[in-house]
Amino acid sequence: MSRLCTLVAIWSSALICAMFGGGCRESGQSTSPVEAPTPASKPSPIRLAYVTNGIASFWNPAAAGVKTAEREFGVRCEVVMPPGGVADQKRMIEDLLARGIDGLAISPIDAANQTQLINDACEQTLVITQDCDAPDTNRLCYVGTDNYTAGRLAGQLVKEALPDGGSVIIFVGRLEQVNAQVRRQGVIDELTDRAPDASRRDKLGEPVRGEKYVVLDTRTDQFDFGRAKALAEDAIAKYPDLGCMVGLFAYNAPQCLAAVEEAGKVGKIKIVGFDEEDANLQGVADGKIYGTVVQNPYEYGRKSVEILAALARGDKSVIPPGKYIDVPARQIRRDNVHEFWKDLKAKMQAANETG
Repeated sequence: MSRLCTLVAIWSSALICAMFGGGCRESGQSTSPVEAPTPASKPSPIRLAYVTNGIASFWNPAAAGVKTAEREFGVRCEVVMPPGGVADQKRMIEDLLARGIDGLAISPIDAANQTQLINDACEQTLVITQDCDAPDTNRLCYVGTDNYTAGRLAGQLVKEALPDGGSVIIFVGRLEQVNAQVRRQGVIDELTDRAPDASRRDKLGEPVRGEKYVVLDTRTDQFDFGRAKALAEDAIAKYPDLGCMVGLFAYNAPQCLAAVEEAGKVGKIKIVGFDEEDANLQGVADGKIYGTVVQNPYEYGRKSVEILAALARGDKSVIPPGKYIDVPARQIRRDNVHEFWKDLKAKMQAANETG
């Protein structure tokens, strides 16, 4: 980069800091509230970024929602998918900030250890979280599903699939994410008939027993699809009487199904999934996956852009008092999968045709 370009970049960063120096509204344990920054008159279009927690098919509907919202709200929004975890996500966020982005919608990979990163971003631009929250940061609001309730919905599907009870193993990409933690806990609490408590955390590596169900283990694959299938294969071999596999990330249930098919145990081992990956929905349609809980990532993308666009134009009314915009989860079974899938395909096609 030439010296002139460097000086221009430094001047631009300084201008952005001056414009957004007020930071984001405080949450968590903050002692003094800070108002959302009100930008000065900005050139059009407003530039936003939608940052995922990885590369997965789950984010395809979210990207379609972003495209739809770009047209609806007259902005530009870049979808950024970190391939390698926390370090990549941090690098990408820092790059977006250096380019003077007008707003960020972030799905934190490890919220507890990304507080400083997110708060630093809040000092420079508008920041919301989506899909996974970081409630102890200064983010302006969270757009997403109540993952504890969604986990309990998955637990209800297990009860339907195994009405007489049985053994269950949970499969998930990683548990550093708050959404994965509470989703897992929701499944366990539902199967053990506990009173709701989203703050509860059962220890890993220890079976959790209820009156009719036992959760034998929770296995993580760190977004490695091959490992996800291998973990399912190992579980089938280790527990001959395994009753149900619960996959908490979009790809987990399809990988479990592949392992169950190869073992010749389709129908003998029930499968409950999460999210609307095509392979997941196809498994439900075929009767090989009992059901799945869907989150509506399309709306995550659309709503995140809507909020950031309004904030960038000085409209703070889009932030609700509780700083949480609920996008309810749904249970999908064989009797409603085709209707749901048709609607999802129509939204995806419309976004791609005009995006």
